[in-house]
Parts: sequence; structure tokens; C-alpha cells
Amino acid sequence: MYSEIRGMYISASMQTLSTASITTSKRKGTDEIYRSGTSGIATYASGLEGVFLAEFQSISAIFPRENWGLVFDNTCRKALADFAKTLRELNMHIKQNMATDCYLAYEIIEIVTNTGLRLDQKTVPMKLPFADALKPVRETAKASLLEMLEDIRRRVSGLQALPYDGAPISFTTDVMTRLQTMATYTHPLGSLLASIGDGNWTSITSSSAGASTSPPSIKSLDVGLDGNQLLAHYIMDAIETLLTGLEAKSRMLLKGKFVSGVFMANTVAVIDRMIRSSDLSLILSSGGASAKIENWRKKGNSAYLDSWREPCSALMDVQYTNRGARPPSGGSGPIDSSAVIKQLSGKDKDSIKEKFKNFNTSFEDLSARHKGLHMEREVRSQLAREIQAMIEPMYARFWDRYHELDKGKGKYVKYDKGSLSAQLANLG
Repeated sequence: MYSEIRGMYISASMQTLSTASITTSKRKGTDEIYRSGTSGIATYASGLEGVFLAEFQSISAIFPRENWGLVFDNTCRKALADFAKTLRELNMHIKQNMATDCYLAYEIIEIVTNTGLRLDQKTVPMKLPFADALKPVRETAKASLLEMLEDIRRRVSGLQALPYDGAPISFTTDVMTRLQTMATYTHPLGSLLASIGDGNWTSITSSSAGASTSPPSIKSLDVGLDGNQLLAHYIMDAIETLLTGLEAKSRMLLKGKFVSGVFMANTVAVIDRMIRSSDLSLILSSGGASAKIENWRKKGNSAYLDSWREPCSALMDVQYTNRGARPPSGGSGPIDSSAVIKQLSGKDKDSIKEKFKNFNTSFEDLSARHKGLHMEREVRSQLAREIQAMIEPMYARFWDRYHELDKGKGKYVKYDKGSLSAQLANLG
């Protein structure tokens, strides 16, 4: 009689919180990612916890100790069933809006887990009832982790065009925003990833992610540092899935490595910036994540810089290295350009003139194209430094030997060392 009357009363008193949990969670007409604390589920769980604790104290004062568990279970059964029903309804909403509301699933897991653990410590064991109520949401949350990787592959594969100037695309920012949001839920995500297995998220599909039929232990959700490491592995796999797909697409859709290299360098810059400005920096602080990001940065830079090897090649003069009168590359004194020019045949002079002309044409073309590309601030400054480090020493060496070729008229030797240095500085 006690359990029936009290159970009905508790159930009725929780109905408003149940309804509020659903209405606050179901956002209509928005593609925005779920924001932590928007749903009323935390208030519902807190209210349920408070009522259960008060009820247990009353039962403890009225009934013999050996009956506490039975009476408490019977009293709470109806309210727990209603709570489980609410979670199932929220779960259906999450499944229909996986990309934006999977974070609600992570929040629910954390809230319900902590509620169950606290009640388990202060009343009778309540692990299984809360684990059972949580199971549908947990399975959906597991599936969302696989779905995110599939969504990245699917969306990148479906790209029909990329910015002609190498600008990063908004999808990169979208993916990183999702990963930044995940960093808010390290504890539940660590548990979910542990149940999938390190790296297994890359080899199984979202439809099979929830195949487990046994309810998870509430205690198993306490995964500590190992869970953080798993989350770091998952986030890095998601980033590399994005970068691998975009690299392949850029080769297909953009004209040459000159543009595709800048596109990838810009993409890595956006990713790196969003890591450093969020909790992702702490999660990815170990395990080689920074080295992987740096490798992708170098790949993009290298692809772009390949084109700048053309003006460098125009400055090669290996055909003259065996001439005895040619001044050595090193030495304590300056090179006498006039003396070098006097030792050249007419054919050799024509060849040097052609090299200066080829350098000027290639350098000016690449400089104009460089300035016409979109580059993130850090990308432009870094590439400018690398171009300068590549071009300036070679041009200075070539200029020192051959600048007297047109005796300062500028017909062939268009840039002296100072003016070339200024041109290179303008690339940044």
C-alpha cells in the first residue's frame, strides 16, 4: 500500500519535469549544434534524485532494515519507468537530428551516470535501473561517433567544387566546431570509445555500432586518463579523415599543386587555430597529434613551393663549374663580376642572359599568382619566409657572379640583391 500510494505521488510530481525535458530539448528550425545545458534533463534528474533520497529516508524511518530495498524499489519503479520513457523519447529526437543533437546524448549519459552513482552510494544499489534507462541513448551516442566519420567522408566525397583561390571551405570549420563541442564531454565519450575499442571506429559502421545487447555497467563509465587518450585518438582520426579526403579532392578539382598546396595549408591553419583556441589543445597535447598536424602542414607547403623551384632552376650554372678562371663559391673576398664575365664566351653570355630573363619571367608570374591566392595570415607569412629562404641565397650567388653582364642597364639583370629582397618581403 505504501509503495503504491507513494509511487503514484512521486510519478505525478515528476511529470512537469519530464515534459519540460522534452520540450526544451526539441529545438525546431535550427541547424545549430546543441548547447550544453539547454535541455531540462539535468533538472529532471536532479529532481528525481532529491525525491528518491527523501523517500529513502522516510522508508528507513518506517520499515525494518531488511525491507528497505524491497519497499524502495517498489516505490521508485513507476517514476523510474517514466524517466526511462522520457529518455527513449529524447533518444528518438537525437537519432533524427544526429549531427546537431548527438551532444545531448553525451550530456544525458553524463547526467544520468552521475545521478545513478550518487543514489547508489546513498540508498540501495541502483546501478542496473539507471543503466537500463540509459541504454538506448548510449547506443545512439555510440552510433553517432561512427556516423560522424562517415559523414565527413560522405560530405567531402560529394564536393563538386573548391575555391579557385585556395581559400579554406566552411565544412572544415563545421567539423572542427563539432570536435570542439565534443571536448566538453570527455568523460562520457571516453566510456563510449572504450566500448567500441581503440581504432575500431574506423573499421565498423554506425549501423553496427550499437549491436551490443548487454546493458553497460554504470561503474564502467569511469574511464579516467585512458578515456581521454581514446578521445584524442578519435579526434585525430576525424581530422585526418577530413584532411585525407580534402587532399584527394583538391588534386581533382584545383588547377595544379600551386593552388591545391595553398588550399591544404589554409585548411591545416584553420584546424590548428581551432585546436589551440579550445579544449582540444589539452586533449591533443600528447600522443603525437601535433607532429601529425605539422606533417600535413609541411605537405601543403611543399606542394605549393614546388612551383617556386622553377625560378631557382634558372639560377643554376653548373655548366661553368669546370672553368679555371671562375671564382670559387667561397672565399674571403668579394667576387669580381667583371672578371667572371670576361672569361665567358659569347655563347655563354647569351646563356646567362637567358637565365636572367627566365628568372625574371618566372619570378614575376609566381609573385602575381601568389598575391592572387587567398592565404590565412599565418600561411602567407610562413610561405613568404620559405620562398625567401629558397630564392634569395641562390639569386645573391648568381647576381654576385654575373650582374655586370648588362652593366647596370637592367635589361637582363632586372633586380639587384636589395630590390629582390624587397620583392620577396612583399610576398608576406
